Amino acid sequence: MCTAKKGFIIALDEGTTNAKAVALDDRGNVVAKYSQPLAIQTPREGWVEQSGEVLIEASLDVIARAIQHVGADNVVALAISNQRETAIGWYRDSGKPLNAAITWQCTRSAAWCEALRQDNQEPLIKATTGLPIAPLFSASKMRWLLESIPDGARLAEQGKICLGTIDSWLLWNLTGGEAFSCDYSNAARTQLLNLQTGQWDEAMLALFAIPRVALPEIKPSSGLFGHTRGLAGIPDGIPVMSMVGDSHAALFGHALGELGCVKATYGTGSSVMAPVKSAQCAIHALATTIAWHDGERIVYGLEGNIPHTGDAVAWMADSTGLSELPDDELAHELNTLPASVESTLGVYFVPALTGLGAPWWDDSARGVICGLSRGVKRAHLIRAALESITYQIADVVVAMQQHDDFSLTALMVDGGPTKNDWLMQYQADLLGCPVMRSDVPELSAIGAALLARKALHPGSLSDLKDLLTEHSTFQPDMARHRRLQQRWQAWRHAVNRTLWKPASSV
Repeated sequence: MCTAKKGFIIALDEGTTNAKAVALDDRGNVVAKYSQPLAIQTPREGWVEQSGEVLIEASLDVIARAIQHVGADNVVALAISNQRETAIGWYRDSGKPLNAAITWQCTRSAAWCEALRQDNQEPLIKATTGLPIAPLFSASKMRWLLESIPDGARLAEQGKICLGTIDSWLLWNLTGGEAFSCDYSNAARTQLLNLQTGQWDEAMLALFAIPRVALPEIKPSSGLFGHTRGLAGIPDGIPVMSMVGDSHAALFGHALGELGCVKATYGTGSSVMAPVKSAQCAIHALATTIAWHDGERIVYGLEGNIPHTGDAVAWMADSTGLSELPDDELAHELNTLPASVESTLGVYFVPALTGLGAPWWDDSARGVICGLSRGVKRAHLIRAALESITYQIADVVVAMQQHDDFSLTALMVDGGPTKNDWLMQYQADLLGCPVMRSDVPELSAIGAALLARKALHPGSLSDLKDLLTEHSTFQPDMARHRRLQQRWQAWRHAVNRTLWKPASSV
């Protein structure tokens, strides 16, 4: 246990594959971190879900261990960053989930989304919420949850059911059921929030058949949400001072939302997000969202969501036998194999394992490996999987250039796959701009903690700059950048092979 009394913030980063708690001191330094793996279930093709109870158990466990490490009397606040779009419902009286949490990767509501598209509802939805129609977002998942139980709609209308994203589920359990709230960034991912008013939209609630009484109160990302109550290993009365979606937290943690600093989180999937000044929704291929509410104002974000990036590499590692290696050997192979060959020998892997996200948005697309020849070996396939990450991110960046407020001075990156130096250099060369990698892997947790720190010590954003983490920079080779444009074009041809309705360009 730490003995020096300091203003520690415990930041929970509840992700898709792990629940992590980080203890940060009053200078923003990580002094302890704890993690619990989380299982994913795929009971049917396209279905991806997790146990809501397991999410809570793992989250409370790592929070309790972090508190014990620094001493409960030294903890000034909790901060939460969470996997987004994942939807869960529970009974208000008992707190028992209606069903499993439906994760952001799940496409079980794809048919319903397609029906909305065929009914020409997309222009209204996009103009209201900033989001294109896709099963990624929470509203259609919430609708499915209500339909999965007897009298679900009636019970929700009577106020007996709560529907929320994972931040509201965590808060409910942390506060013993006293607080039912979400933050603006998570609300903006539901497809139920009016982007202009910052409130639940009546037309969207009616369209998705979601009663307003079933939804949480929307609050700023930086501010008091409630206090802990009735938890083993977690003292009563610790304030929850920030909640924010994990990708938004990472953007805040990189550069506090500085224009031109575009963020790409490399995880199971990827979020590419750029801070912008307005809620302009004219780019069909991308989502306009709320990046955060810092307690004083709303900051908007332009975003492209990609379902399979790190997941694509994991799939290829499984398929080529690499996943049988111990973790350290696997990491070594993923770093060295791509550089051991000069190219993929014309192989392209489009990892549309549950459809394609931005900028294509095709739920029916399925993955393809094309360009195979007799000389292709495991190294070429692994390289193709890693290259697929860079191409998908670059496709989103190109689409972002249509926004009037968009600028790109550097790509700020975080997440497990960014440890691969070869991958980072390839990304820099492909885009032709510097790639700046956070040297601290817990960036989402740090971003949430910075928002909590701002709530605890109100002031300007510049007051937080000294707490930002260091970055390693990969400068682009512009001669290679020009050569890679031909490969990038070949990648787009490979994407067309997966699309239900082939597209000629982004």
